[in-house]
Amino acid sequence: MTQPGLLTVFLILLPLVASLTLSLVKGEQVKKLALVFSLAELAIGLFAWSKFDAADARAQFLYDTNWVASLGIHFAVGMDGISMLLVLLTVVLVPLIILSSFKNEFKKPNALYALILFMQAGLIGVFTSLDAFLFYVSWEAALIPIYFICAIWGGEDRIRITFKFFVYTIFGSLFMLLGIIYLYFMTPDHSFSLLSFYQVSLSPTAQSWLFWCFFLAFAIKMPIFPFHTWQPDTYTTAPTAGTMLLSGIMLKMGIYGVMRWLLPVLPMGVLEWGNTAMILSVIGIVYASIIAFTQKDTKRLIAYSSIAHVGLISAGVFALNVQGMQGAMIQMVSHGINVVGLFFVIEIIYQRTKTRETFNLGGIANEAPVLATCFMIIMLGAVALPLTNGFIGEFMLLNGVFNYNILLSAIAGLTIIFGAVYMLRMYQKVMLGEVNNVTAGFTDLFASEKAVLFIICALVIVIGVYPKPILSVSEVAVNNLLEVIKLRMQ
Repeated sequence: MTQPGLLTVFLILLPLVASLTLSLVKGEQVKKLALVFSLAELAIGLFAWSKFDAADARAQFLYDTNWVASLGIHFAVGMDGISMLLVLLTVVLVPLIILSSFKNEFKKPNALYALILFMQAGLIGVFTSLDAFLFYVSWEAALIPIYFICAIWGGEDRIRITFKFFVYTIFGSLFMLLGIIYLYFMTPDHSFSLLSFYQVSLSPTAQSWLFWCFFLAFAIKMPIFPFHTWQPDTYTTAPTAGTMLLSGIMLKMGIYGVMRWLLPVLPMGVLEWGNTAMILSVIGIVYASIIAFTQKDTKRLIAYSSIAHVGLISAGVFALNVQGMQGAMIQMVSHGINVVGLFFVIEIIYQRTKTRETFNLGGIANEAPVLATCFMIIMLGAVALPLTNGFIGEFMLLNGVFNYNILLSAIAGLTIIFGAVYMLRMYQKVMLGEVNNVTAGFTDLFASEKAVLFIICALVIVIGVYPKPILSVSEVAVNNLLEVIKLRMQ
């Protein structure tokens, strides 16, 4: 039990304590207090990054203590480069999501912000768990708050849509729990430790059905085709803070789960079914891009665009090469930043005009040039323009998929070009043209809105121009992961 290990514990405990505190606070100060707590979490995360040794492939900031000794359950947490990047993404985005909601009025704001911070604790737990039982508990802890956020603060038909989301995720989680319990009984020492899972020797048949136990949970959470049908409705109905959490951070739980638990633990299952997962990912890119092109609701358009982007990330992971994996890592960061920015812009427009339909909008750039400029920068990142954050990730992902299968790479690449068309068309319809009776008198950004969008735009440009600090964090860990997978496939 070393002092550095407490950093990881604090990253989980602080938002839990903050959540409890906020649930007891009343009045307007709850927003500011939530922001203060999230900034404190950001400070701890940045401090951990400053102390992180990217040249070491092993988990760092380790903390391991018995939790339920009789069952071999440990509270075991730590961070390698893969975990570190996603923890950083979480601690950066949560304050921005909280700040983005400052202009909105909510019923029971203390409950909303308490749930957001409770969810942050669950997310950090998912990204740092080295014990399968703790991973599962954290997984559920991250999911439960979003059910309440959607059901209480969501829009029309929120109960039906939340129930659909609940059924999907519980279905996937139960299969994952079944897989975890089976692996637990197969370990020599009856342990939930990730390392113990690595040492389990299973027949190809067992690995094959276990692959689907884990893959279903992770594919639903990403989501990829055909497990995506909960996503567009949920993203559209959820309050924008909830949509940002879902799209910016939570879907990365599924991709992380594949990288941390599926690929190295069940390599023979991956050998048998990885190509199927790759094909489903590419089908999802094509399908989501076509549907996005037909959307009139800007929020739904971005939701389908997100499915296409995640499909490419998933394809990069299942390519099982350095380019694909590293592309997936930086693209998870870039996608999180971009999609939070896009959904925030759509929320600003909706709050001013009470519509998200492209045919009702137009000419906003004439009334709000600062918003239009920020929207353009973020959108260019989303369509992977060179020197924006989306470019390096998509380039590496396509390279990784190309090395796996040229045809699949070509299909994915053409669809991405198609994606740029529908995003630019949306920008044209919403921002350009003549002002109409809906957009006349549109107010430009307020101070809190400027703060959020300026930070996001800065990240889009800085990561695009100089991605090395992001890539270097995960490089050694990704190489080590691929070595482990290849050794276990032999």
